Amino acid sequence: MKGLLGKKLGNTSIFNEEGKMIPVTVVELGPCYVTQIKTEESDGYDAVQLGFGDKKEKNVSKAMKGHYAKSKVDACAKLKEFKSYDVEVSLGDTVECDIFEEGETVNVVGVSKGKGFQGVVKRHGFHGVGDSTHGQHNRNRAPGSIGAASYPSRVFKGMRMAGRTGGDRTKVKNLTVVKVIKDRNIVLIKGAVPGSKGSYVIVEN
Repeated sequence: MKGLLGKKLGNTSIFNEEGKMIPVTVVELGPCYVTQIKTEESDGYDAVQLGFGDKKEKNVSKAMKGHYAKSKVDACAKLKEFKSYDVEVSLGDTVECDIFEEGETVNVVGVSKGKGFQGVVKRHGFHGVGDSTHGQHNRNRAPGSIGAASYPSRVFKGMRMAGRTGGDRTKVKNLTVVKVIKDRNIVLIKGAVPGSKGSYVIVEN
């Protein structure tokens, strides 16, 4: 596995050599700093901890200050562990976006946009009840029956109903890296990436 932490900047589109328009998400990917290397002997598993972004020193606890001091890295806004990391790194190294190549397939993890309290049509894709022209007043987007009456006299757990939507950790798989702009730490990824502009994402392979 290899991966980096980054920030979603927004969406745009580019044209390939054949003149076809490709919708892409612009991600600021790295530079990330190696803040810890875990091994089977010391921690029971192999992993590399990467840090991304800047964090004010006043917001860093003493314990974390000592943690960053070991790797001689400034405090980072986000930390993430990658198990079985394929890239050869040492403590304090900088990992940049050029570990990914154009045409490579990646998975992107982010927190989806929060949409507040929503009904079953938007939340679960229900079709609604009945025909609006046949005497329906305000029941077009209703969930319909949610359970039986005398038996079992309750609503089963997991019943799809209205509720708070979005704001969940989401992974989108098999997206293609269209372009890597190393000098600006920018990667263009084909398709949509979860999260709002400025949100943190994890790009891994």
